[in-house]
Amino acid sequence: MTEKAQDADAQMSADATAQATGEDVEESGLSSIDAAILEFERTWFTYGGAKDHAIRERFDLSAGAYFQRLSVLLDDPRAYAHDPILIKRLRRIRDSRQRSRSDARLAR
Repeated sequence: MTEKAQDADAQMSADATAQATGEDVEESGLSSIDAAILEFERTWFTYGGAKDHAIRERFDLSAGAYFQRLSVLLDDPRAYAHDPILIKRLRRIRDSRQRSRSDARLAR
């Protein structure tokens, strides 16, 4: 499948999911909850306290569900178009953590 076809499939799937869950879709193509998640990631340190508690309060999601959704967003081209600097930073952090976990497994 070509990259354009994959992007189109991802767009249609995300739109269908947003419609099924009753979420609004913004101009950028992201659902309102996805845009809110990106905004939260940009500013969560201002909340003070535990991030897990702030996630539960703001999104009514478990930390696991939130981070799964964030992980999907990091690979979504619409999220990159919405906020490329944030997405690059979060991808860099994710990749660094994956590398260190991999290195720790290889060191055993």
